[in-house]
Amino acid sequence: MEIVTKDIYLNTKGFSDIHDITHLVNQHISESEIVEGFCHIFVVGSTASVSTMEFEPALVKDIKEKLEDFASETMRSHHSETWGDDNGFSHIRATFMGPGITVPIRKGSCILGTWQQIVVLDHDNRSRKRHVIVQIVGRLAG
Repeated sequence: MEIVTKDIYLNTKGFSDIHDITHLVNQHISESEIVEGFCHIFVVGSTASVSTMEFEPALVKDIKEKLEDFASETMRSHHSETWGDDNGFSHIRATFMGPGITVPIRKGSCILGTWQQIVVLDHDNRSRKRHVIVQIVGRLAG
């Protein structure tokens, strides 16, 4: 059993900016030479999340609209009142979506549906440099 940890850095715009990182995750898996196992993808920070979705423009728009319905950028929050940073909504969105996912690996790549991609969502109210950790665990080829 091998464990390989890799990093991905993303420049994001905030306000539930969504980035497809599937190709980067699969690249790290390929470089690790792990062929069977799993991959955990985790975004560092309390105002971002990781999920899967069909990454296409109409659905990206739908998700952003539903996140706004769920926890509006203009909502009153105790967090924003306490800290004065007006990003309570981003913490709520990230908490409900979660900071990480685990994806199985077979034949050296993620097992994903035809229209399923791995995405990072930055919910904060400003642009950021996001750090994503990719931890790959499994059996090497051979």
